Amino acid sequence: MPCRCRCHGCIPMEIGVRLVSSIHAVMATTAGVLIVSSCRGNVINDRHWLATYFVIWYGVPYMTYDIFAMYLSHYHRFRVKGHEEYKQHSLRTINSFVRREFLLVLHHIALLTILLPVTLFFRRDQGDFFIGCLFLTELSTPFVSLGKILIQLGLQDLWLHKANGGMVLLTFFMCRITLFPYMYWMYGQHYGIPLYSVPFHLPLSANLGNSCILAPQVYWFVLLCRKGYRLYQRSRRPHSTPAAAVTDTSKDD
Repeated sequence: MPCRCRCHGCIPMEIGVRLVSSIHAVMATTAGVLIVSSCRGNVINDRHWLATYFVIWYGVPYMTYDIFAMYLSHYHRFRVKGHEEYKQHSLRTINSFVRREFLLVLHHIALLTILLPVTLFFRRDQGDFFIGCLFLTELSTPFVSLGKILIQLGLQDLWLHKANGGMVLLTFFMCRITLFPYMYWMYGQHYGIPLYSVPFHLPLSANLGNSCILAPQVYWFVLLCRKGYRLYQRSRRPHSTPAAAVTDTSKDD
């Protein structure tokens, strides 16, 4: 039976990556709550220092680290499976990582090259409230990470894994999907315009930027729903086995 990253120190590394991801997510969510609660009075002009400094001192370093950590996780996962090309790091292993995790890599690079300049230079000191809302998208990450850790440890049959799966779907939907209509609604409330008119009131660049952020979230949510449905179907089979559980160790967030 092929190894599924349960040897040669892969489990501690995978768990370490997930824990770091969860710690950053908790920090980002906390910063988002502070910013949003502080700027609700005037969602356009109210300011909070965390909206800028969290991106500079924590967001950018973490996104840079996370790309490297995802590559190392990918490399060691395939190395312990015996793939010949993974005996050492090379352009081939990097290319394989980028192809397999293209959407995630693109997502991280876009945050580094678009969110950072927008946050620092193009907002004209406005919109801290909406930056805080974007920080809240990280609320689902600790639950995603916990699910991956339980799978790594072979504990996917516990009730905790099933309950955590429900929390993943709930937090992902609330903080990565419905958050965007909420931000548009808050913008409309500020200017006294209905929700359906907000996209026509915003610059095209703002709508395109929000669409580019929202699109992969919808895609990942659909994947999570499909995975959850498969697990539900397998749990109802009378002779289901632990081997039938999803053991995908790719990073979903």
